[in-house]
Amino acid sequence: MSSTVATPEDGLLIGDFAKRAGVAASALRFYEERGLISSTGRRGGRRVYARSALRRVAFIQAAQAVGFALEEIGAMLSSLPQARTPTTADWAQLSTRWLVVLEERIKRMTLLKDSLTACIGCGCLSLEKCALYNPGDEAANTGAGARRFRM
Repeated sequence: MSSTVATPEDGLLIGDFAKRAGVAASALRFYEERGLISSTGRRGGRRVYARSALRRVAFIQAAQAVGFALEEIGAMLSSLPQARTPTTADWAQLSTRWLVVLEERIKRMTLLKDSLTACIGCGCLSLEKCALYNPGDEAANTGAGARRFRM
């Protein structure tokens, strides 16, 4: 027997919401702790979520799948209205900003992919002398680590 309430305005209990969203209830609590989603209250001691939050969870999952950090996802979601269900126009505006970031990531990943074999195959094995990624050891001034590959 399901505990889903009959009226949409009442929302879904956390277990039912988790099933609909395809995530564990613990993930929902984690997202809520991070400010990515919010429950609308409690019923019988259990969190209740508005059905409109399902889109936010789907967005979180999609953004994580392409490599966005939770902090980045939170910043993107913060542009959505909190007092009402986001409209198609709200989501379109968000996706436009997301597209810019994705295009830049695709560009960097393509560059890495296209030069990876040549870089590994050159045999220098040196971040100090690598003519491709660190000509003239210019990265020495930025500190240790593979800074050019951090996203």
